[in-house]
Amino acid sequence: MESCDFLSLLKEHGQMPAAPAAVEMHADGVQGAEGTTILALRYGAGVLVAGDRRATMGNVVVYDRADKVLCIDDDAVMALSGSPAIAGEIARMLEVSFQHYRRSQLQELSLDGKLRILSRLLRENLPMAVQGIGAVVPIFAAFDAVAASGKIFFYDILGAQFESVDFCTTGSGSPIIRGALYHLNRWGDQPLASMDERTSLTLILKMLETAAEYDTATGGYKPSARIYPQVMRITADGIDTVEESELEALYRTALGAVAD
Repeated sequence: MESCDFLSLLKEHGQMPAAPAAVEMHADGVQGAEGTTILALRYGAGVLVAGDRRATMGNVVVYDRADKVLCIDDDAVMALSGSPAIAGEIARMLEVSFQHYRRSQLQELSLDGKLRILSRLLRENLPMAVQGIGAVVPIFAAFDAVAASGKIFFYDILGAQFESVDFCTTGSGSPIIRGALYHLNRWGDQPLASMDERTSLTLILKMLETAAEYDTATGGYKPSARIYPQVMRITADGIDTVEESELEALYRTALGAVAD
């Protein structure tokens, strides 16, 4: 009987893709390129997932329009920190695995099943992570139809999975803003999960700007070049991208930004 597990199917036929021979854009020589800031925040209607756009090689900026938040299927998003080459390959394998299950079993894979596949892909990447050139530390967010709410999960390089109730941030800029998010969630005027979308989106932009101020591997807002963070929203209505026009308006009104 043919396996319904796409990864097992590839292994049976000897077609499991090899890890990339070289990493083109990595930033952290110790744990393999976490030069970025990505974060997810649960708010009243769902989850917002965001990331800066900068890709670096050591202390050199090689690209300022990198996509670090990827739509995996109709109700799941993955934000990438770590080696861009390997993170992108893991995202593609994850997407194809979900598609294979849907077509072979004629039903959607459960959220638990999706989380286990990502854990497995990260475990199989361990040799590259141990070498210090291929670590991937993603955030996975989805809308859980059973619980009727957005959910946020994060992983370590070994593939261990953890659920974050209110917010999550990873990457080289994450230590700078993690404490601020905790403080606001615990002692702010209102918990993060009860915020409306505009308030949550404004907070995300402020956090990314803060990270960019103190972390050279995190890119900031550049109005003259029209470089904005990448932000996706996940709600009961599905997944969509926050338009640049909406981000620009928030930068000018809520953050007081001015043109370069």
